[in-house]
Amino acid sequence: MACTKTFTAFSPEWVNNRVSSNYKLQEFNLQLFNGEKTEDATPKRKEEARKKGQVARSIEINSAFVILAAFFALKVVGGYIYTELADYMRLAFTSFSAADFTAESVQLLFINFAIVLFKAILPVMLVIALVGLISNLIQVGFMFSLEPLMPQFSRINPLSGFKRVFSKRSLVELLKSIIKITIVSYFVYRFILKTSGEVPKLIGAELADSLNTAVSFTLDLVFQISAVMIVLAAVDFLYQTWEHKQSLKMSKQEVKEEYKQMEGNPQIKGKIKERQRAFAMQRMMQEVPKADVVVTNPTHFAVALKYDQSMAAPVVVAKGQDFIAQRIKEVARENKVTIVENKPLARSLYSAVDIGSSVPPELYQAVAEVLAYVYRLKKRLS
Repeated sequence: MACTKTFTAFSPEWVNNRVSSNYKLQEFNLQLFNGEKTEDATPKRKEEARKKGQVARSIEINSAFVILAAFFALKVVGGYIYTELADYMRLAFTSFSAADFTAESVQLLFINFAIVLFKAILPVMLVIALVGLISNLIQVGFMFSLEPLMPQFSRINPLSGFKRVFSKRSLVELLKSIIKITIVSYFVYRFILKTSGEVPKLIGAELADSLNTAVSFTLDLVFQISAVMIVLAAVDFLYQTWEHKQSLKMSKQEVKEEYKQMEGNPQIKGKIKERQRAFAMQRMMQEVPKADVVVTNPTHFAVALKYDQSMAAPVVVAKGQDFIAQRIKEVARENKVTIVENKPLARSLYSAVDIGSSVPPELYQAVAEVLAYVYRLKKRLS
């Protein structure tokens, strides 16, 4: 025997069911309106962030490539730098020992040294500047913004500073620093083991040979470390890109508000369109009394036509379907405009001709017959 279970109003079972259903409804609403940032940033949001200087950029890429380029330039122009400095030192010591020791001679000595030093390191400085510029352009493209230079009081706020210290970004930076220190320490340790047997041999060698050997060892160490740093920089750039994308995410409500600001409030736009349609309808109905004939099908369509000798062809001054068609016929009757039932012609005029446009040539014959009938009817009545 089938048994059905019923709940009496305000019984425990009924109350539990009501509470459970209300709880589910509230949970659903909270998911909709909790403001969680789940939407990707819109192009407008990205453009605003870019104007403020907020872009995905890894400092590690700049550092790795600048260090690599600087030591590569030193390797290429190292001979030139050594020659320039050696020649000046040789000249300075020989001329300074023979000249009088005065304030002017010392000042001239330091000025000449500064000029020679500038000429010697200028190629390296140019390479560093060029590589730094190119690495920035590759990451973010051309961008000019003064926003990051503007003073922000949040930066000196102790509470904000405390939050930054214990933020996810700080944790990531700490982890990156530990990894870099570990890698550098490992390569330095390998370097010491490799060169520990070579260093004693340099004690009795010529100065130029000792310098060449030391520079060669140092450049090998730097190039090995830079190669690993470039790999870490690429990983860091991917992370910075992901973090930047996450920081720009928006809630559904923010996306709606931005759309309203860009496109206008949909409700207001709907009201405007509704009023525009009402004004257009009013203007169209004002033209119906001026028409010569209204062609109907007879219930669904109504098209009002006007023609005089100044026109190349009859013009549709009003048309409508269903309720509007009935309204056109009412206005026509009130103003004694002839109404002619012609189903194929009414449907063709409604679908093929816009309001204010002339009748197409393929409908000339049918429209001419209707107008001829109207003129004969008016003549008979008069």
